Amino acid sequence: MTKLTIDELRAALKRLPDWSLAGGREAITRKFQFVDFDAAFAFMTRTALLAAKMDHHPEWFNVYNKVEVTLATHDASGVTQKDIDLATAMDGYAVMGGGK
Repeated sequence: MTKLTIDELRAALKRLPDWSLAGGREAITRKFQFVDFDAAFAFMTRTALLAAKMDHHPEWFNVYNKVEVTLATHDASGVTQKDIDLATAMDGYAVMGGGK
């Protein structure tokens, strides 16, 4: 996977308005909030199953109903299409689970 150019990354983030560039590194980040821990955990489970199939794993932090996610492709030292694809799927999973 090759790292996205800044123009490609900006275009991708226009399609992912809840995601932003992570501070201090080449990555994208988003905070999700769900109604409770069960909904947050279900979201993480769905994401984990897809990430395993993609062989691409998010950095995340969970407390109760909140999940903070950072995506980057370490082998490419930045954001690749894999990150955009996983972010897009995560947005869909969040909607399915009542998250925002």
